[in-house]
Amino acid sequence: MDFWQRYRAIDSRDTRFDGQFVTAVATTRIYCRPSCPARTPKPANVTFYQTSAAAHQAGYRACKRCLPEAVPGTPDWNLRSDAAARAMRLISDGEVDRTGVPGLAARLGYSTRQLNRILHQELGAGPLALARATRAQTARSLLTSSGLKFADIAFAAGFSSVRQFNDTVQEVFALTPSDLRARARTTRENPDPGEAGTTLSLLLPLRAPYDPGIFEFLRVRAIDGTEHATADRYERLLQLPGGQGWFSARLATTPHGLPALAVSVSVERLPDLPVLLSRIRRLFDLDADPLAVDAVLGSDPVLADRVQQIPGIRLPGSVDPHEILIRAMIGQQITVKAARTGLHRLSVLGSPATLAPHRAPDGALHRLFPTAAQVADGGAGLLKGPARRIDSILRVSSALADGSVQLGVEDGVADLERKLLPLPGIGPWTVRYVAMRVLGATDIHLANDAAIRNGWATLTGQASQAEPPNVSSTHPAHPSPTLSTTMERCSPWRSYATMHLWRVAADHPPIPQAKATPR
Repeated sequence: MDFWQRYRAIDSRDTRFDGQFVTAVATTRIYCRPSCPARTPKPANVTFYQTSAAAHQAGYRACKRCLPEAVPGTPDWNLRSDAAARAMRLISDGEVDRTGVPGLAARLGYSTRQLNRILHQELGAGPLALARATRAQTARSLLTSSGLKFADIAFAAGFSSVRQFNDTVQEVFALTPSDLRARARTTRENPDPGEAGTTLSLLLPLRAPYDPGIFEFLRVRAIDGTEHATADRYERLLQLPGGQGWFSARLATTPHGLPALAVSVSVERLPDLPVLLSRIRRLFDLDADPLAVDAVLGSDPVLADRVQQIPGIRLPGSVDPHEILIRAMIGQQITVKAARTGLHRLSVLGSPATLAPHRAPDGALHRLFPTAAQVADGGAGLLKGPARRIDSILRVSSALADGSVQLGVEDGVADLERKLLPLPGIGPWTVRYVAMRVLGATDIHLANDAAIRNGWATLTGQASQAEPPNVSSTHPAHPSPTLSTTMERCSPWRSYATMHLWRVAADHPPIPQAKATPR
């Protein structure tokens, strides 16, 4: 977007752009979200910044009226795959707090100096400033949504001291922590942290519309003892950098009537709290821009009615890259139900929960998903299927366990192809599926996926058959619409088109002769 496109967005107070940039006003030294209800400033007094960290560095403070930190993040970090986007995914996951800027640069394959230069050029702020802005956002959320003590909030948000926490909150928001909490009129109190972990409830902002079908996607794949899901709620145990974590999520609204994801979370160590919240945001695709997605998908004649019926479809993410790869390999060429059965057998290898047991309606969540090392060591007697496939799963798990293969949110699609395609039992479908779930890659087409073909055939009434992945929409041999032409028209949001077609296939079971593929 150029200056005048952004200016028109703030002049119309367009909520679609909240979180995608901030508006800094020279006369007040305040920055706002695009939908701020305050009077629109003159163009000569306006500077737009892509991140709040850049506005902080330029000497601006957050608006007390519109709270620009209380919005979803930008969808750019999934849409883009450049160094800046990959760095932002890692910063949100707490990499700077764990390993510092040198560790962040090493994960990305750059020197510290190179990374600073890239981020300043692309985002207007360096990694320390970007991490500081993330801490400030976490602190604001905890101050306004919980009754935790200030010292615990400082520790949980990643600050090294209470003084640093107080100074940052005062500088960013021009309010003391006490003032921020008082303005939110928080009445809900959360228990103090103890040996059993810290549990609290928060509201995570999202962009409307939000299709709740993501809960059904997770429900049919949930592993007993590790996950529990219904049509409107999901909870699970997971491993975090400093210990175990648990969360439960459902859709809700804020006191102001805005949509949000209501989460209850528990962590063994408070510094893991921002990491957990970041992974929940990625799992539920809370930073997506549904109106932009639906505008493109809704213009395609095949998907138009579907998008109108189901607006705001989301792309399920992941809480652990290794878990997604193992799930995908176990589920290859079998149905979702069969894959879930196989994963249930394998789940006995997972470590027992050390958090206080959390009760699901049908029993306790008591076990983590097994690590790659646990699968490599004990999976041989539990995995079922062709011997070659079992051997591939064990060898890949071993490579993940010993670090010879490393996956993370810092990767791009090309990185995943380079790392995974040479491994036994992994083909292009698996790599693209992992890119969708781990990276949140928005423009993935799973060529020749049976369920996608069946979904497309149901919508069009045409035969579901495999076709080359790169058929041109203008090729004379294909004068009528094909799956490839439909997916080409959906770029750069083909991953969301995939979710629509999978949903259709789930609602209309595939013909018996078709082979199912994992999801």
